[in-house]
Amino acid sequence: MTQHFTLTLLPGDGIGPEIMAVAVDVLKAIAPQFDLAFTLQEALIGGSAIDEVGTPLPEATLDRCRQSDAVLLAAIGGYKWDSLPRAQRPETGLLGLRAGLGLFANLRPAKILPQLLDASSLKAEVVEGVDIMVVRELTGGIYFGQPKGLFATETGEQRGVNTMAYTSSEIDRIGKVAFEAAQKRQGRLCSVDKANVLEVSQLWRDRITALGVDYPNVELSHMYVDNAAMQLLRWPKQFDTIVTGNLFGDILSDAAAMLTGSIGMLPSASLGESGPGVFEPVHGSAPDIAGEDKANPLAQVLSAAMMLRYGLDQPAAADKIEAAVMAVLNQGYRTGDIMATGMTPVGCKAMGEALLRALS
Repeated sequence: MTQHFTLTLLPGDGIGPEIMAVAVDVLKAIAPQFDLAFTLQEALIGGSAIDEVGTPLPEATLDRCRQSDAVLLAAIGGYKWDSLPRAQRPETGLLGLRAGLGLFANLRPAKILPQLLDASSLKAEVVEGVDIMVVRELTGGIYFGQPKGLFATETGEQRGVNTMAYTSSEIDRIGKVAFEAAQKRQGRLCSVDKANVLEVSQLWRDRITALGVDYPNVELSHMYVDNAAMQLLRWPKQFDTIVTGNLFGDILSDAAAMLTGSIGMLPSASLGESGPGVFEPVHGSAPDIAGEDKANPLAQVLSAAMMLRYGLDQPAAADKIEAAVMAVLNQGYRTGDIMATGMTPVGCKAMGEALLRALS
């Protein structure tokens, strides 16, 4: 029996429409092979939404996403909108989307593909075999805590305030996601905090430690965030699954991403307790190469695979897409960001065509 899914596509800005087009072609190719049917609907977000309707997250977009089975996002932002007030910038639309869908857990894998081992800036013996999943809390912490803002002091100075705050329940729910992710991997979870300085981190460590009792098959460890950043560069193979708060996760997941040699290869998933998740590449909108057929679409395609795996419970279809990505890399196709001597240079469209051949 054919399974039907409604997907909301958010191409966004910059290279977003180009890489989204490749992902859509891949989804259309994979659907009949696994008896799937997709109803695809596009919506505005980010700079394109600002230009069209004056806001980075139109209510119509949020409503359409809520009514979907999953959301596939490309990229948002660009120089064009950098001078706008903070509340009107494209990035505010992304934060609003996460909050509006209740997406509190961000899963970001950083896996070294053997074909791209030489692309990493670290020595091969350091990064070979690295396979890390960073689980980042997404809707709490310093990005959302109150009070926040710019205030005048009694002396007339300006004072900037942001509040890092977590409740026990917020920590518990992200902790459960992380423990369950670790169970499906190598069974090791490292919780990253700053408990030697911050009270909020002391609560974080206490709650994660208490949760560990319910997961006896997961080896739990703790690490301060500054040491974790150093260890990611020193010996990343020591990590399996990492769980941490919003700010620390934002930084560490980008650091882990660069172990792979190109942020253009990495997908991510943002999940809530119910409802649709959002699946997106971790790279930005790259406005400097937008429209030039230079973008690497593989992270977008792998995000579609994560959507199938984590959002739609279609692991076999996800496996087929991931195998196609490996196949085109084995065949030597490379976009500029992952180019190496002896490889075949291709643009965004040609990479998509190679993927379709691999899928067929």
